[in-house]
Amino acid sequence: MKLADSPITEHHFNNHHFYLKRDDQLHSQFSGNKARKFMSLLEADLPQISTLIGFGSAQANSLYSLAALASIRGWKLEFYVDHIPSWLKQRPIGNYRGALELNANIIETRPSGLHPRDYIEQIRQPDETCLPVPEGGRSKMAEAGVKQLGMEILEWIRMQPKQEWCIALPSGTGTTALFLHKTLKPYGIQVITCPCVGGTEYLVEQFNELGESSHPEILQLEDKHYFGHLYREDFDIWQQLQDQTHVEFDLLYDPIMWRCLSSWFERKTLQDGSKLTENHPSLIYIHQGGLLGNESMLPRYQRHYDL
Repeated sequence: MKLADSPITEHHFNNHHFYLKRDDQLHSQFSGNKARKFMSLLEADLPQISTLIGFGSAQANSLYSLAALASIRGWKLEFYVDHIPSWLKQRPIGNYRGALELNANIIETRPSGLHPRDYIEQIRQPDETCLPVPEGGRSKMAEAGVKQLGMEILEWIRMQPKQEWCIALPSGTGTTALFLHKTLKPYGIQVITCPCVGGTEYLVEQFNELGESSHPEILQLEDKHYFGHLYREDFDIWQQLQDQTHVEFDLLYDPIMWRCLSSWFERKTLQDGSKLTENHPSLIYIHQGGLLGNESMLPRYQRHYDL
């Protein structure tokens, strides 16, 4: 099974033109940036493997993606989390629900007093039939799938009129943005991203740990943004995007990037509203999926802001 060539569609948002790489449409279950990161595991010849092992939060996008990957490959998934809230156990939603439906075995480690990563190493002790995966797919393993994404973009660009191009996507660990930058930089194509989990220093640290010295450009919000917290500005821009593009975006990562892009567009626009032709590349935004997470994020916003 090989996943490739997600469509690129054309849109306008707040009078700005952009293209959208629809990686959310790669596969009905296995899609988005996690599918790109784990692509090599989908295609690898691993006859000895019967169990996939991961860790993270009970609502992590990687939980559902690994459950989908295991289901496609005929493997079992063991996913270790610190804890699962009692309300979530009683009424599963979002990535947690989706993973359970794919028969994932989600295991709490808090009773042991160990972090999930330490529990896997010290208690679970995976053998040769197990395939442990780094949290969020932050490893060199992800490079092959992200490179394929870059080459798809490059092939599409070659069919377009000659112009400057910029690729935008938000970052958690920054793995996708980093390897996309590595793939596209030799062709003169810029990649821009923003930190969603920590600040710029955290993201640069993640880049450095992957052993790459050349990094994509990092945009950042003026005010400090705490990962997973609710911000009315995030919800508003998410709603505006859906209203204007008729595409549903992720509520956790995408609003931060689009708030950064709003400032980026403004810096590329003259006071009279006309666009700067110089240094104003055409934008391709990577839709990285994660929509199942909206199942849990949207009710939180509706309750918090009485929407």
